[in-house]
Amino acid sequence: MKTLQDLKLHIREDFPILNKSFNDKEKLIYLDHAATTQKPKQVLKKINDYYLNSNANVHRGAHQLSAKATEEFENARLSIKNYIKAYSEKEIIFTRNATEAINIVAKSWGEKNLKENDEILISIMEHHSNIVPWQLLAEKNKCKVKFTKITKEGTLDLEDFKNKLNKNTKIVSLVHISNTLGCCNPIKQISQLARDNGSLVLIDACQSLAHTEVDVKDLNIDFLAGSGHKLCGPTGIGFLWSREEILENMPPLFGGGEMIQDVFEDMSTWADLPHKFEAGTPAIAEAIGLSEALNYINKLGLNNIQKYEKELTKYLFEELLLIDDLNIIGPNPEEDSQRASLASFFINNIHSNDIAEILDSKGICIRSGHHCCQPLHKYLNVISTARVSMNFTTTKDDIDIFIAKLKETIKFLRTYS
Repeated sequence: MKTLQDLKLHIREDFPILNKSFNDKEKLIYLDHAATTQKPKQVLKKINDYYLNSNANVHRGAHQLSAKATEEFENARLSIKNYIKAYSEKEIIFTRNATEAINIVAKSWGEKNLKENDEILISIMEHHSNIVPWQLLAEKNKCKVKFTKITKEGTLDLEDFKNKLNKNTKIVSLVHISNTLGCCNPIKQISQLARDNGSLVLIDACQSLAHTEVDVKDLNIDFLAGSGHKLCGPTGIGFLWSREEILENMPPLFGGGEMIQDVFEDMSTWADLPHKFEAGTPAIAEAIGLSEALNYINKLGLNNIQKYEKELTKYLFEELLLIDDLNIIGPNPEEDSQRASLASFFINNIHSNDIAEILDSKGICIRSGHHCCQPLHKYLNVISTARVSMNFTTTKDDIDIFIAKLKETIKFLRTYS
């Protein structure tokens, strides 16, 4: 069987943007995959084919184009169901993104089930999309949001989590893999603790789905939020998974066409799952594109991807740690073997934005700022960090070029600042 090392040149050919040069001189190095992934030409072709040959609104149409569009759209739902090993495609709710998925849970499940003094347990490492919806819920229902701390190594503090999990905790909502620290949270252990406490569990899987196998049954969770554009799919499409019995007892969040069974002057009744939560015309082409992206990842094999990215991450850390005054936040690969293929760092007396802007002028794309994790950066007493994030399209040559340009940038800033 061919490995990703064997296929890496072929893989790069599938991503047109990665074969561009910067200013017609330097090779474009894209190291911002945690923000969004690039799209293979197979996904772009699939979306284009839909608009050229099958474009129609889905469901209820009596004509062949609608039937074809509906078939492809619902096959995309089946693809996601198989990818995360859900029980049924009825459990897959299409959303605009993972943020919307979490908001659906907070508003639909949360507003119905949480009461005054109930608690929502999250962590200090969460993305804003897994903080703000719970804060809005807490304000409306007079409940509380509690934050689990992190260890000095940059991993979830399990002892603090256990201490804060109590009879008032109705839901635990955590990131699977941190987009900033890179740590992989022990979700199976957490879900068992929560289950024993009578609490539900939601995981934000945006940073894990493209890098490692995710099995919702094995993890023993209740909700999962996913994003298409971080899976080599298009923007504007995400999904929520939950168990059928939970979704059946949640009221719809949005009202309109598609999500109804019958509409009367004084009331309406709801469509069956999953359509109860999908009001209006859905993102049809985007869902079909996401399905093709999952096919692409499946052909490469998540085990192959994870093994390859582990090697890259180890190499990246080795090279970064040789640079004076460079501090990485989050565990190193030896401390967390399941950590993400990213590194967030800061350099003493140099602002991360300056680093990112100068690297951009050299054709290297990284991220700088707080990465939608302001509470985490405040907790660490760090103004901002630079973040390098890789995936299976990244090569050691990319890392070597980045490291060389980073050293040049630091030298320049030290000299002229």
